[in-house]
Amino acid sequence: MTETNSNSYLRRLGVWDGAAIVIGGVIGGGIFRTPATVAERTSSGLPVLALWAIGGLLTLAGVLCYAELGARRPQAGGIYIYLREAFGPLPAFLFGWTMALINYPGSVAAVATTFADYACRAAGLPGLWVKPLAVGAIAFIVGVNFFGIRAGAWMQNLFTVLKLAAITMLIVVGLALAHGHLGSIAEVDTAHPVPPGAWIGALLPVLFAYGGFHYLNDMAGEVRDPQRTLPRALALGMIGVVLCYLLVNIAYLVGLGHAGLAASIAPAADVMSHVFGAHGATVMAIGIACSTFGYCSIAIAGGARVLQTMGADRMFFRAVGQIDSRWRAPQVALAVLGIWAIVLTLSGTFGQLLNYTTVGEWLGHAFGIATLFWYRRRFADQPLPYRVPLYPALPFIFVCTVLGVIVATAIDTPGDAGMSLVIIACGVPVYGLWQWWERRRAA
Repeated sequence: MTETNSNSYLRRLGVWDGAAIVIGGVIGGGIFRTPATVAERTSSGLPVLALWAIGGLLTLAGVLCYAELGARRPQAGGIYIYLREAFGPLPAFLFGWTMALINYPGSVAAVATTFADYACRAAGLPGLWVKPLAVGAIAFIVGVNFFGIRAGAWMQNLFTVLKLAAITMLIVVGLALAHGHLGSIAEVDTAHPVPPGAWIGALLPVLFAYGGFHYLNDMAGEVRDPQRTLPRALALGMIGVVLCYLLVNIAYLVGLGHAGLAASIAPAADVMSHVFGAHGATVMAIGIACSTFGYCSIAIAGGARVLQTMGADRMFFRAVGQIDSRWRAPQVALAVLGIWAIVLTLSGTFGQLLNYTTVGEWLGHAFGIATLFWYRRRFADQPLPYRVPLYPALPFIFVCTVLGVIVATAIDTPGDAGMSLVIIACGVPVYGLWQWWERRRAA
C-alpha cells in the first residue's frame, strides 16, 4: 500500500513522539512497586542497583535489535510482521493470538484498574468507583485514538511529560532525604539474610518492568523517515527509561534504606510521605495515575495496529483490518480491543490471564529478535542507515538470556508457565479452523 492509499496509515510521528511512546510504553506502574520485590530478594542496595543496570543493558540490547527490524520493515504490526516473513503465518498467528487477543487487552484492563485505584485515592472516592472509572478511561482512550495517530500522540506526549514530572519529583525528594549518606546503599541488611542465587529470581521482575519497548514497532507504519527515526527514538527513549529506573531506585534506597524498601508495599508513596506527609502520598497517587493512564493509551494504540494487521492478512475478521479513510485510524480494531479490555476489567479475570501469557510475551520477544538472523542472511545486501552494533553478539545474548528467564519462570511458577504454553497451543487448531473457513469462503 502507498502513502496515498485511503486504506493506509499516514507517517506523522517524529523522533520525540517515538521516544515518548517508548518511555510511556515501558514506564507504567511497575517502577512504583517492583523495586520492593527486588529488594526482598537481595541483601543490600548494591545488588539492587546492579540488577536494574543489568536489566537495562539487556533491554537496551533488545531495543537496538528492534531498531534494525523496524528500519527493515517500517510498517504496522511489529513482531507479527517479522515472524510472518521469517517463520511463516502459523508462528505469526500464534503470537497475535496470544498478544493482541489476550495480553494487550489484559494488560490494559490491569493497568486501567491500577489507574482508577490511584485516581480514587487521590480524589478521596470510595472503592466502588474503581471499575466504572477504569471502564471510562478505556472508553475515553479508544475515543481519542479514533481521530488518528496525531490525537493519540498528543495525549501520549502529555501523559509522558506528567509521568516524568512525577518521577523527577520522586527522585529529588528521595535524594534530599539522603543528607549525604549515599554510602548506606552498600550496607548489608543482616536482618533479612538472602540465600545464594536468589538474585537470579530478582532479575525476573526487573526484566518485566522493562517490558513494553515494542509498542513503537507496532506503530512503525506511522513514523516519518522510519529508517532513521525508529533507531533514534528507540535508543533515546530506552536510555531515558534506564536512567529514570536507576535514579528512582537510588531515591528509594537512600530514602527508605534497603530494609525499608524490602518491607514497603508502596515505596514511592512512603518516600513522599517522609517529607510531605499525607499530602505527599496524594501527590504520588496523582503521578502514578498519570503514568498508568499514559501506558493504557500506548498499549491500546499499539495493540489495535497488530489486530488491524492480522485482519488485513485475513488472520482475523476482515472488518478489523480496515483503516478509516478520513482519520487513518484502525477504528474497528480499536473498538474490538477496547470492548474486550472492558469485559476483562468488569470480570476481574485479567490478573490471571496476564500471568498465563507472560511466558508467551517473552517468547514472542525472543523469536522476534531471532528473525534478525534470517533478515541478515536473506537481505545481506539491503542498504540501511542503521544496523545493530556488535552483531551477532547482541541479538544472541538477548535471545539466550530471555530464554533463560523463561526457563527460570517455568521453574518458579510451573502452573502459570504451563497455562501460557497451553494458550499458545490452543491457537494451532484455531489457526487451522480459520484457514479452513477462509478457503471455504473464497470457494
